[in-house]
Amino acid sequence: MPRPTYIAAIDQGTTSSRCIVFDRTGNIISVAQREHRQIFPRPGWVEHDAAEIWESVQLVLAEAVGGVDGEIAALGITNQRETTVLWERDTGRPVCLAIVWQDTRTAPLTHALAEHEALFKERAGLPLATYFSGPKIRWLLDEHPGLRERAERGEVLFGTMDSWLLWNLTGRHVTDVTNASRTMLMNIHTLAWDDDLLAAMGVPRAMLPEIRPSAEVYGRTGDGVPVAAALGDQQAALFGQTCFDPGETKSTYGSGSFLLMNTGDRPVVSRNGLLTTVGYQIGDTPATYALEGAIAVTGSLVQWLRDNLGLISSAAEIETLAKTVPDNGGCYFVPAFSGLFAPHWRSDARGVIAGLTGFVTKGHLARAVLEATAWQTREVVDAMNADAGLGLTTLRADGGMTADNLLMQTLADVLAVPVIRPMVAETTALGAAYAAGLATGYWPDLDSLRANWHKAAEWRPEIGEAAREREYRNWRKAVARTLDWVDEQEFQQ
Repeated sequence: MPRPTYIAAIDQGTTSSRCIVFDRTGNIISVAQREHRQIFPRPGWVEHDAAEIWESVQLVLAEAVGGVDGEIAALGITNQRETTVLWERDTGRPVCLAIVWQDTRTAPLTHALAEHEALFKERAGLPLATYFSGPKIRWLLDEHPGLRERAERGEVLFGTMDSWLLWNLTGRHVTDVTNASRTMLMNIHTLAWDDDLLAAMGVPRAMLPEIRPSAEVYGRTGDGVPVAAALGDQQAALFGQTCFDPGETKSTYGSGSFLLMNTGDRPVVSRNGLLTTVGYQIGDTPATYALEGAIAVTGSLVQWLRDNLGLISSAAEIETLAKTVPDNGGCYFVPAFSGLFAPHWRSDARGVIAGLTGFVTKGHLARAVLEATAWQTREVVDAMNADAGLGLTTLRADGGMTADNLLMQTLADVLAVPVIRPMVAETTALGAAYAAGLATGYWPDLDSLRANWHKAAEWRPEIGEAAREREYRNWRKAVARTLDWVDEQEFQQ
């Protein structure tokens, strides 16, 4: 009798690396996870050790696959996007610590590039922001003597985390269209590196990976397993939620939160602070595009409450603490730790806790932390409805924070639509597995993936319109108080 076959997915995230093994119905067979360090050398700076991450990926891959009685038919990769790694071609060693997507050190550079803003918006589909990889590459080349010359000779290579893992797993220097679309260097219309964008950003072409579709066999591991998919984490979640038709929308709740809407085979340029991005590309088929609203700090705010303030000892405790009070007690928390992302794009903003009185307890603060995720989602949904000309009817939610039932109910209340959690909440890894399975024939087509999607829970709005809008007004007042905290002189330093 033949041994069963499975698909494995590496999910290299902002705070941890995981490997999850799925069966043909999309159910989880095995999982392993390991956290890695968050390095904060200065205010606004966030770094990772890429060598440490590769070591953690090897460990979780061995652990997850080792616990399975069967064969691994293919391996997919999904990753934190925009985090920038530079390494030596000859040795494979990183030349410096990786700059994480949350990092804001490139704010002066993005201000200096303002004359090119229309070019980046038109060709890359992105605003000038510290979020993306291009400014991070430029900063490293400017700040490390001799590095630019080595990059121009192709001795130093750039990659986001997918490229770093693919290099170590297969020896190929490649990336996929979804990750490339987050660099500010790829033309979203041609799906190729753009000479004008490279010139404006000051990044040498010789250091860039080859751009490939999201689902194809890139190479094989040392054990002969095909590495057959790579997608940025939010695009992978869109795929894992089977949002294959225009208008279908998902939101993933992890360290940050990201709402994506499938817009079909043509990019839609946002007029309301959203990003135009590549959703996925399967083999030689045309790319599918998406609108995205990116929120920098949601789940990481819960970690901050745990690690920096010590108000809870585990992330799961926040729901219990928040339930000790019936409401937020007039307290609002805007976690603009790295500025505000969509739809504001204000790198000058910094976090505030507003509305504090002597009445407020740690329970109110915990509830305000959860509500911050919901209100930030509301801002993005309003922008997306305006751009797409559609009204959101349901929200498919996934990611680790969906285990918090109070948060899910709060989302339904502030969005005034049902919130649905799928049976498999880890849709980021599932999307990478689905793409790898499609590339290798493990699954025959998109319909077979749709058949795997099942609803696990649903939350419906329970508050009235007057209360919802009153709270939203208060939230927006709190947001206004985060702005202009970092002044122009600090950006120029």
